[in-house]
Amino acid sequence: MGTAPQTARGRATRDRIVETAATLVRQHGVAATSLEMVESAAGVGRSQMYHYFDGRDDLLRAMATSTANPVVDRAAAALADVQSLADIDTWFASLVDANAQSGSVGGCPIGSLVAQMAEHDDQTRKVFVDIFARWEEPLVACLQRLQRNGVLRTDIAVADVAGAIMAAMQGGLLLAQVRRDPDQLRRALTGAQAALAASAA
Repeated sequence: MGTAPQTARGRATRDRIVETAATLVRQHGVAATSLEMVESAAGVGRSQMYHYFDGRDDLLRAMATSTANPVVDRAAAALADVQSLADIDTWFASLVDANAQSGSVGGCPIGSLVAQMAEHDDQTRKVFVDIFARWEEPLVACLQRLQRNGVLRTDIAVADVAGAIMAAMQGGLLLAQVRRDPDQLRRALTGAQAALAASAA
């Protein structure tokens, strides 16, 4: 990895490079985004680029992590106060509503990057392993809390239920993106709701 910035100015420069890379990737895709494009759009030189990143792959991995952070943060905030299965239903409904408001365009920002980057090399794949683990963590914690409070049965494997919900979200977002139809996400999450209902105490 490149050198971690030690000053506010350095952090701002690095953040600008990462944000610029994310914007270009959204516009052109990973394969078509070059270091030269990022440098020009971010207003930095090659020496600055290599000060903060070891190269294009290192920059793209940082961009993937940066793209994932707000997704993970939103999930953690939404799940922090969940006390019932009805609260999870409300969260699911908010996901479908957000998808509808976007016109089902773009799909999952993390899933989109996985399709373009995860098979590039094992180091990049492991970045996405970490991203999905962080994304799933607040969901697991939420389900464990429901289990402790007697909402879910004590004999269920919380990790399995969380995995089913994650798979439903990813599959639903993908189908909604392809078909431009938020009902695809709603239907997928209905399956996750059924799994939760079957796990209720």
